[in-house]
Amino acid sequence: MSHESPDIKGTPVPPVAISRLDHLVLTVADLDETSGFYQRVLGMRPVTFGAGRRALEFGTSKINLHQAGQEITPHASRPVPGSADLCLITTAPPGQVLAHLSAQRVPVEDGPVPRTGALGPITSIYIRDPDGNLIEIASYPADPAAGPPG
Repeated sequence: MSHESPDIKGTPVPPVAISRLDHLVLTVADLDETSGFYQRVLGMRPVTFGAGRRALEFGTSKINLHQAGQEITPHASRPVPGSADLCLITTAPPGQVLAHLSAQRVPVEDGPVPRTGALGPITSIYIRDPDGNLIEIASYPADPAAGPPG
């Protein structure tokens, strides 16, 4: 028996629909090094909340940080530094991203390359954070009809 009910057009509507990602958790080897990197390279705001917990805020989301070996429960089954692959969206064009990464002495692993994001074509640049997580910095075209930005 299905728990979905049809909407007006007859398409099943799930009983629980997720609307957005609020936060995610990265397990890291060094909280200070990670916070500094994400602030310096990606413009995120380091914050402390609760009983001394650490996070990085950006847009309407955040990344909570867990110190490896001191993870807050409940947590992932196998929380280890360097196991994440994240795509972060910027409004900066790829050339500006590359110039900033160069100025910050952050090596580019790949890109700019065309990819497909949640809303359509994107141009992506790949880097690694201090734990080796793959960080994709992507931008949508200013004019969606124009395709990925150059």
